[in-house]
Amino acid sequence: MNRKKFRDYQPHQLMILPPALDEWLPEDHPVHFISQVVDQFDLSAVYNDYTERRGQPPYEPRMMVKVWVYAYMRGIRSSRRLERALYEDVGFRVLAANQQPDHWTLSNFRRRHHEALARLFVQSVRLAQEAGLVKLRHVAVDGTKLKAYASKHSAMSYGRMKEEERRLTEEIRRYLEEVEANDRAEDDEHGSDSGWRLPPELATAEKRLKAIQAAKARLEQRARAEAEAKEAAREAEAAKKGRRSRRKQAPSDPLPADKDQINFTDPESRILRSADKAFIQGYNAQLAVDAETHVIVAADLTNQAADAPHLLGQLQQVEVNTGCHPRELSADAGYYSDANLQALEERGVEAFIPPDKIRHTEWRQRQPPRGRMPKHMTARDRMRRKLRTVRGRRRYKLRQCSVEPVIGHLKEAMGLRQLLLRGLSKARFEWLFSCTAFNLMKLWRHHALARRMEAIATS
Repeated sequence: MNRKKFRDYQPHQLMILPPALDEWLPEDHPVHFISQVVDQFDLSAVYNDYTERRGQPPYEPRMMVKVWVYAYMRGIRSSRRLERALYEDVGFRVLAANQQPDHWTLSNFRRRHHEALARLFVQSVRLAQEAGLVKLRHVAVDGTKLKAYASKHSAMSYGRMKEEERRLTEEIRRYLEEVEANDRAEDDEHGSDSGWRLPPELATAEKRLKAIQAAKARLEQRARAEAEAKEAAREAEAAKKGRRSRRKQAPSDPLPADKDQINFTDPESRILRSADKAFIQGYNAQLAVDAETHVIVAADLTNQAADAPHLLGQLQQVEVNTGCHPRELSADAGYYSDANLQALEERGVEAFIPPDKIRHTEWRQRQPPRGRMPKHMTARDRMRRKLRTVRGRRRYKLRQCSVEPVIGHLKEAMGLRQLLLRGLSKARFEWLFSCTAFNLMKLWRHHALARRMEAIATS
């Protein structure tokens, strides 16, 4: 009976010639594209940070950036998961040239260079612009709340801090009085041979009191900074209108409101209300997306809850990153303000921002207006009428198929629902680096499609 012949399988066979790493993956694999793109990045800020000549040579920064970019594209943000992938995943082994830095080295590289790595986002936008993926006919702006690496139950209000500070101070005072009385009694009975050790209850109370006092000081410093910022904004507004501003007689040392909170784990995060009406400890992530190509052209992350103050910052960032401003801009009702509309009009950008929140069912049932626009309409009424027209509905609807799917991809496919680094600067890096990885993925798909179309044309 003839047996079917199978291909030779020798898992322990030694190779006569060393394998070429580039041949481990097909030519159209994204790993090759990432390697080529990162080689074009300006990483001088990372290289210039290495000035120490002693010790073992560190890993090549360009290799570390490549593996981290590919990791974020794959939804891997944990340094331990990345270390495991460097052993088990062929793509990572090719990018790392078969080197395996441990998780501490990977995490330390990301933490040490997070500011320089965040600036790679601008380079990704400009690469997309060179590839023709930045059209700027219509830009959609939106925001999303991201959970911080801290629990909201670790936060405490300023009023509660004052109560806890008084309670713990009194508790420590009673402990010390009791201990002193016990010491005197024991000295009278035993002489000077006996001692006293600090009880665990007192040690815990002292640590908690110090933590509360430090958090209370940070809240007071924040209140002073906010008061100064409000006064500076008022003076700038007055100067813009040609008036002289008289500084208000504010309290010499403004105090926070009793309801103001701070988190002990991540003091720079804030209690924010998410899209599903739940309160989370987190940050407010903003982005502006080219509605035609879905490339992210501006991004930022702050601890300010309101969306409206971010609109002009996103527009200015689009202009800085691309060198020009968009023709149209759409955003939801959270970004509406008369000042924002006026600023967009001054820059020649047509705005599509509803003054009111509208349900999808109500939006679909609205009929377009008829007749000429009435005179003496306010800016809000003009915007409401504009968004009811056929053109206004069509242009505003671009948000639903551009910026909203991009946010969904970042949070679902790339796993960016909770940040892993603490502090505003590092949290901002995580958001910008994720947007960088998203843009590079868009670039790879664009080049892959172009190659396929070229192959079809030549066949």
